[in-house]
Formats: sequence, structure tokens, C-alpha cells
Amino acid sequence: MATVSEQSPLRIAFLGGLGEIGRNCAWFELDGKAVLVDCGLMFPEPEMPGVDLVLPDFTYVIENRDRLVGCLLTHGHEDHCGGLAYLLREVSFPIYGSELCLGLARNRIEEAGLLDRTELVTVRDGERRRIGPFDVEFVPVAHSVPHGFALAFHTPQGVVLHTGDFKLDLNPVDGRRTDLGRIGALAGEEGIRLLLSDSTNAEEDGYSPSETSIGRSLLSLFEANRERRVIAACFASHVHRVQQLADAAVASGRMVATLGRSMGRNVAYAREIGLLDIPEDRLVDIEVARSLAPEKVCIICTGSQGEPMSALALMAAGENRWVKVGEKDLVILSSHAIPGNETNVGKVIDGLCRTGAEVVHSGLAKVHASGHAMRDELKVMLSVARPRAFIPVHGEFRHLLHHARLAVQMGVPEESVLIAEDGDVVELDQDRVDFVGEVPSGYLYVDGIVGDVGPGVLRDRRILAEEGLVVVIVTVDSQTGTVLTGPEIITRGWVYAPEAEKLLDEAREAVLAAIEEDADGDGHAADFETLKRRARSALGRFVHERTRRRPMIVPVVMEV
Repeated sequence: MATVSEQSPLRIAFLGGLGEIGRNCAWFELDGKAVLVDCGLMFPEPEMPGVDLVLPDFTYVIENRDRLVGCLLTHGHEDHCGGLAYLLREVSFPIYGSELCLGLARNRIEEAGLLDRTELVTVRDGERRRIGPFDVEFVPVAHSVPHGFALAFHTPQGVVLHTGDFKLDLNPVDGRRTDLGRIGALAGEEGIRLLLSDSTNAEEDGYSPSETSIGRSLLSLFEANRERRVIAACFASHVHRVQQLADAAVASGRMVATLGRSMGRNVAYAREIGLLDIPEDRLVDIEVARSLAPEKVCIICTGSQGEPMSALALMAAGENRWVKVGEKDLVILSSHAIPGNETNVGKVIDGLCRTGAEVVHSGLAKVHASGHAMRDELKVMLSVARPRAFIPVHGEFRHLLHHARLAVQMGVPEESVLIAEDGDVVELDQDRVDFVGEVPSGYLYVDGIVGDVGPGVLRDRRILAEEGLVVVIVTVDSQTGTVLTGPEIITRGWVYAPEAEKLLDEAREAVLAAIEEDADGDGHAADFETLKRRARSALGRFVHERTRRRPMIVPVVMEV
């Protein structure tokens, strides 16, 4: 790294992923240039009505676009790469990742018509590459999507290791394990100055089950339900799970069909690059599968998170054009609900049960294994890496806290363990690692198109959803202020008008009295804005006194 000053500190600005599940994105800056580590999205929470997706606040990236030399993707999950298509509208940069990861990311970027804004650069296991001033090594890790990477930054301040999402699966489906040997070598050769590590399962004792153990459980379910059609839902990116579902289907004499655009697309791409092995003569189109005997079919579909328009959700509602679920079906949800999606998943399960189908999920059988390391695995990572400083990443605040405490227990000096949150900027120099500032890190809401929903709009939506809307319409003489027509009161979500006529009559009287007040005491009519303010205030006060509710009040005053 001869071109990088030995005095250059490394700055890390966390734009998302710390204190939440999703929006993983961090800005690494060295010698005046920067790379992003991941660029993910987050699914909306229940208190975000109408919001489709949540992105990191890209303000800092856009303001410093001239310094950005690339984005490094740790793996292909949406919470790590799903935000790229939105950022590329504002900033052009190359993207580095595994072949599978770039293939998954490419789909969204291509749909947005933004492929000309980037260059997709494939990197291989163990490859070490110079990107601007950064000397980055791509270390293999096991996760629930194949070909994940930890990133080892070789900097003037020492090695900074970002684990990405990982687990220590000793028997992975593809045989590609987390390369603890290389991580140990880095610790022994140069020493790992700073470790940033996945905290999702920091509260869970033990080791996460091997992915191959799920295959055995799935096969048992297929064998025990030979007279049923099997419908299995999982993440479209979980190629290893799809492989094991397909293996169980083939072993039990079934044909395999995919349902859901992303599932079909990802299966085709994974087979194309050799990551998924399903015999050609066992794959059928979903339309062909409809004509086969139920016990000869396995449908692998999207919708494991209860997404409203997904294949499985439409089945649960009886609205899927290809599949009608009934008593002869076994439905397997081979996943675990992402925090915030529990309600949607529960509704889908209820809908499926109403059809008479047998539904199996992770609470009933061993049909899912986490892709994230549990406490004992995190201890192994800490003991192998032996970092001088530590920052927990990827998780809600309680996960970060537990992981930080675990690092102290494993020998990292307490003063060198930092619990950072979104917006924090950390600097690593020759002497220390510490907080040095903040950057914008709020939520960017996506509803149809990016950026059209702000906090004010979201606040109004919450009021409308929780309290309702009341509109008061009145026409007054512009010269005298005399009420010519109205007040007319229209309500949505406050009270049901046909059943509350007396209450609405009293509300009209309250508004009328307020409008007819002689504000100036000299016989002149009040101005237009004053009349609106009086109408809103009088109606709001009446509504609250009579119903103890605070709906949105919209006054409409017309002057003639």
C-alpha cells in the first residue's frame, strides 16, 4: 500500500443495519476515497402504513459521490444488496461480489434500467484486490445464501475484518465452509486490528444447526406425506434450501415446479452457473404441474414472509391462478419470520389452514436452520480472530449489546469495544478506535417511487389509520362573513355518519358558532385564514371532548 499514507486513518460511517434488521450499509473511507460495504433495504414495520420498502438515508453518499470508488457486497440477500437500484439513480459506481450475488443484484438493477450506471465485477474465494486505496481480501464464509464473503481490509492501521453474515456450518450443502484457517492466519501474521461481526443471534446459546440437517427433516416429511401434494415456501435466494427441497422431491418420486417470479428466475440462474442441481427431466412448468397427480408434484414457491402479493399469500386467499390449496396439500414454510413480518406470516398460515391444508412451519418441525452464527460460534470467531478492537454489527440494539459483552468476555479490552448505531462515524488511527462524529442516517421510505414519503406524510397516515378523518365544509359571504351554506361535516374513520346524526348536528352547531364570532369586535368579517383556524379548532375541541379522539381535521372554507 505504498500509495497510501502510513498516517491515513480509516473512517467508517454506519448508514444502516445497526439497531435494526435490514438496511445494512457502511461507508469505509481511506485517504480521501471510499467504498460502501453492502447497500441493503428493510421491510416496513406495521407502523409504516403504505410503505413498500425502507432504505438507508443516502444523503452522505450523494454529497460525497466523487469519493466513492465502489460497493463491496458480502452476499446476495436483499437486506444487503436490495438498495443498489435506488442509489444508482443518484450515483454511479462499480459493484464487487460473487457471481451469484451479482446475478441476484443484477435483476433489480436491470429492472430499474440502470445497468449502464454500474460495472459488475466478479470476485472469487480468497481473491485479494486493489480498489482505489483499499487492499481488500474476499474470505469465504458460510451463510444461508451461497458464496458469502467476509471482507479483510489491509490498511496502514492494520487488518480490519468485516465478517458479513456468517455461520460455522461444518457440513454445508456445497462443502464451502467459513475459512477460519485464513482468518486465523490473518490474526497470526498481521494481527486483526478491528473486527466487525454479525450479531443477529448473539442472544442464542449454542451452535446453529447445519443446513444439511434440514434436508433430512424435509425428506422425512415428504416420505410421511406420499399421498399429498407438497407446496414448500422459502426465500428465493436460499439456493441450498431449494436444493434440499428438490432432492427430497426427487427422492420421493415427484416432479418439481417453481412458482413466483423471483423463485423461477433464481432457480434458472443458479442452475446456469452450476450452484443448483435439479435433473432436467424432473423440472416442469407450473401449468404442466396442474395436470399431474397431486402426489407426484412438489411446488417450490415464494411467500415465506407473508408478502401480500406473493405466490403463497395468494394461495392462502384462494386467489392464485395456478394453485388451489385444499385438504390433499402439505404446505411447508421452510423459513423463520423476519422481525416485523410475524403478523403477515400468521395470516397466511391461518388462510392456508382454513382451506384444510396441513401446514408445517419451524415451530412444529425442523424445517429451517438459521444462517447466522449463535453465541458459541461467535466465541469461536472471536477466539480465532483475536481482535484488538471490536464493533458488533447487523442486529437490533439488544443483539449488539449482547455481542459486545461477549467480546469483552473473550478478552477484547472493554475500552476497545464500541457499540455503534446508525449515523455514528468511527475512526481507526495508529493509537485508538473511537467515535468522531455523525452522518445522516434516517429512514428513506419507498412507496411506488423512492423519496415520495417523508416523516410528515407517514405521521398523517398513522393519524388517518388510528383516528380517522373529519372534513368540515362551509361557504361564507366574503363581505359580511355570513354563513351561506353549511357547515357540512364529512367523516371517514371517526364515526359512522348514519348512526351518529345527533352528534354530527351538535358538531355543526359548534363550528357555526365559532365561525360567526365577531373576531375584531367592529362588525367586520374575519379573514379567510382566521375562519379556517376557528373551524378547525372548534371542531377539534368538540370531537375530543365528546369522543376522546383526535382525528385529522380538514376545514374547507369557501368565500363568495
